[in-house]
Amino acid sequence: MISKVKILLEMIKFEHTVFALPFAFLGAVLGNIIVEHAWPTWREIFFVTLAMVGARSAAMSLNRLIDRYIDAKNPRTANRALPAGLISVPEVVVFIVISFIALFYAAFQLNDLAVKLLPLAVFVLILYSYTKRFTWACHFILGIAIGFGPLGGWVATTGQIDATALLLFGTVLFWTAGFDIIYACQDAEFDVQEGLFSLPSRFGIARALLIARCCHLVTVAGLVLLYVQADLSVWFLIGVIISTIILIYEHSLVKPTDLSKLNVAFFTMNGILSCVMFVFTMIDLVMV
Repeated sequence: MISKVKILLEMIKFEHTVFALPFAFLGAVLGNIIVEHAWPTWREIFFVTLAMVGARSAAMSLNRLIDRYIDAKNPRTANRALPAGLISVPEVVVFIVISFIALFYAAFQLNDLAVKLLPLAVFVLILYSYTKRFTWACHFILGIAIGFGPLGGWVATTGQIDATALLLFGTVLFWTAGFDIIYACQDAEFDVQEGLFSLPSRFGIARALLIARCCHLVTVAGLVLLYVQADLSVWFLIGVIISTIILIYEHSLVKPTDLSKLNVAFFTMNGILSCVMFVFTMIDLVMV
């Protein structure tokens, strides 16, 4: 049982929850401070965490399940748990069901709006895994799915959605789309061979990287607008400046002719960025 759990956690790259969870916390805390003028309760934070872990675990497991035949053909992914036979389809299905139960339970412990948004969230989580089969906009569908993290955090503690919440959602959407485009560059040739859709396979790696830069410019603009709209202090702005430097460095690591540092650009830099923004938002809210 322990070995199976380890395989499942490795399959869904559980440690990469760091991408989305800090922004979910950011949405929960910032939303409650702006709307309720109070800190969220530990109970709310617990169920935000449970919902995020459940949603991401379900989404990643679904992705691995739906893509198992494609992964088996791709040399880069052929050693993943399902195509390599390290875990069975029924075992993954059980894990998906448990993950969705965690998500639904958490939402029902929060508020009515969180419950009402559940069908939309589940639809997007399922849809994403199929989008590479028919549209190169798949990166932006993933952006919507990850963007639901901070938006869901905001809804969890406030029970409402306003312009600031949507701005945070859009900022995370473009951040996610940008780094997913970079990640997809390593499979550009395989995607063309298999008739799969992505920006790198449709427009080439050089143009895809340019589009990724544009997405991250929108991300920085969104963070600056959030600083203005939420009337935050210089501490948040310092976080934005550091995050901008991280994004510039991230893009310096990948070139159309050299993707050798892609994993550092994708995993390390974006994990650091999300933590930086959460930490400096917290400093901002505590200090002011």
